[in-house]
Amino acid sequence: MTATKNTAEQVMKRNNVRIKGQTEKVLVFAHGFGCDQYVWDKIAPAFETKYRVVLFDYVGSGRSDKSAYEKERYRTLDGYKQDLLELCDALSLENIVFIGHSVSSMIGALAAVERPELMKNLIMIGPSPYFLNEQDYQGGFEKAEIEGLLEMIKVDYNEFARFLSPVVMQNAERPHLAAEFEQLLCGNDPDVISNFAEATFLSDVREELRKVTVPTLILQTRNDIIAPEGVGEYVHSQIKDSEYHLMDAEGHNPHISDAEETIRVISEYLSAS
Repeated sequence: MTATKNTAEQVMKRNNVRIKGQTEKVLVFAHGFGCDQYVWDKIAPAFETKYRVVLFDYVGSGRSDKSAYEKERYRTLDGYKQDLLELCDALSLENIVFIGHSVSSMIGALAAVERPELMKNLIMIGPSPYFLNEQDYQGGFEKAEIEGLLEMIKVDYNEFARFLSPVVMQNAERPHLAAEFEQLLCGNDPDVISNFAEATFLSDVREELRKVTVPTLILQTRNDIIAPEGVGEYVHSQIKDSEYHLMDAEGHNPHISDAEETIRVISEYLSAS
């Protein structure tokens, strides 16, 4: 499906789409929970000479059109997946490399299952298909912990941001990273982010992973509290055509904390594929 010009303009505005570079090879960068496209500012420019780089905000995040936000649509990851597919259709994108951080890894996986012809490669940074611990699966969190996080967002969102930032970023010797991430989180609408949090932390995408046929790179960091190494290894085991790379970087946001390594690993994968 190719969107009409008017629809394309609406989607461009709705998702605050930015495009850099003019080559046929397309990289689409998708941000994670609580973030926006500007978290890629240390990464995307490194690829602009060889690729057409597409950056966007999910509706409700960053500088997206907040008036387009519908709570029911974004109650699950399907709404965000639909954003992605509509964006690709609006821009007539095909054979893309999708680079998704955290929950966007799963949004990309859902899109790849629905439209495998759309993607050439998936690159997942810190993916987690399910955050809860079960008898035969360790997602990293007990149910009470997730419920506590979701309640904290509703009761005192700023406190939630202060609590989550150092947990996500790690790298205690560089406290400015956690401070900057806290500031980013605090820029969100608490009601929107509460809905996004439920979609993120309560989703279970495990059954979909085996349906992914797109060649996939899984980037796993060390000391990632949000998506531990065992989870990344699980994702690798479920996606048949996947590669697993354990980075030297620590924490859940290597594209922010360790941009050079992130660029290098992605570049090496793209060159090889």
